[in-house]
Formats: sequence, C-alpha cells, structure tokens
Amino acid sequence: MNDETVKIPHATAKRLPLYYRFIKNLHASGKQRVSSAELSEAVKVDSATIRRDFSYFGALGKKGYGYNVNYLLNFFTKTLDQDELTKVALIGVGNLGTAFLNYNFLKNNNTIIAMAFEVDKEKVGTMMGEVPIYDMGELKERLQEEDITVVILTVPANAAQQITDELEKANVKGILNFTPARLTVPPSVRVHHIDLAVELQSLIYFLKNYSGDDTENSQD
Repeated sequence: MNDETVKIPHATAKRLPLYYRFIKNLHASGKQRVSSAELSEAVKVDSATIRRDFSYFGALGKKGYGYNVNYLLNFFTKTLDQDELTKVALIGVGNLGTAFLNYNFLKNNNTIIAMAFEVDKEKVGTMMGEVPIYDMGELKERLQEEDITVVILTVPANAAQQITDELEKANVKGILNFTPARLTVPPSVRVHHIDLAVELQSLIYFLKNYSGDDTENSQD
C-alpha cells in the first residue's frame, strides 16, 4: 500500500481491500459505473461511510453520476499495490497452516505464499500446494534471500514470541498473527492479530445482546 494510505484512518484502510474486491468483480462483469448506494448494498457499509472513505483520496466520483468502475479499479490497484506480486511466508504447517497452503490466495494473483517453515522433520523438505517447506533453522536465510517481509504466523502460542523475535532479525515488517499470543514487537514491525475463538465469541455475544437493526450488518 502506498504512502497515501498512511494518512487515512485505520478503519478506512481496512475497508479498502473490500472495496477493491467488489470493484474488481464489477469490472469483470462489464459494468461501467456504480453508485455509492450500490456499493453500500454489496459491501454492507453505509453510503455515508463509503463517500467519506473515498473523499480521503480526492474526487473519485461525480455527484449525480456515481463512480467510474474502470477508474476506481485502476486507482485501488495502484493504492493497494496490486500491480506487483507480493510474496509472503507461512510459519507453522499444522492444520490451519495446511489450509492456507492449499488455498494460497488462488483468487488473488497478486499475493502468494512462496515458502513455509516447520519443525516437524517429516514435513521439512516436502512440497505442499506447490510451496516448499523448510526447516525453522533456515528462517532468516530464506526470508532474506527472497526479500520476504510479510509472514503468516500459525504456530503454537507458546512458541509465537520466540519466533517473532527471530522474524525481526530477518527484517520482517508485517505479521498476520493467528495465534492467541499477544506479540511484543518494535515500532518497525506491524502485527495484525486474528484470534478466531475471540471473533466467534464476539459474534455470539452480539447475536444474543443486540437486535438485527443494532448490528448494522457490521463488517468490522
């Protein structure tokens, strides 16, 4: 993502890939223009929020016309660096890690898991979903060799911090953390925590305690 997005709110930045996905589908279907109301219905974000998000980037649309789909696609492609292939690494080839390797972002040709790392000697040296699996001892060397700075972490929680410390030495700048561990990292490293158990508990809580109108089809 380019430098422009550093200046916008984090909530807006998190919605940009959602907009990009829908606009990409619109373009593939041959649609020429789209209104904020149509976008709202598709991505489940209210029209006012969409217009505010887009306003951070200047005049992306025209009042009474809506948004030009081709223009939006080109804009978000550049904003999200989707015109370049981004290689990421997977750390931990357990059940969740295996699922990631088999999926490997097949519907997104601009992001790919290029390599994986594991401690299980039976998995090391094999290929899974065309991705080579290396020994953890090769972590720093392999990541630096391929200039990979983003990793997906799917290891046991008790090993997460130690591995994170090693990732810092390998110049990793971004970690998508699927472990319940809260990682300590320097300011130069960004971590996005995804705890599936917490998200599920949160969903159940909202279903029990809020009406359908109150949930606002939340995409948080």
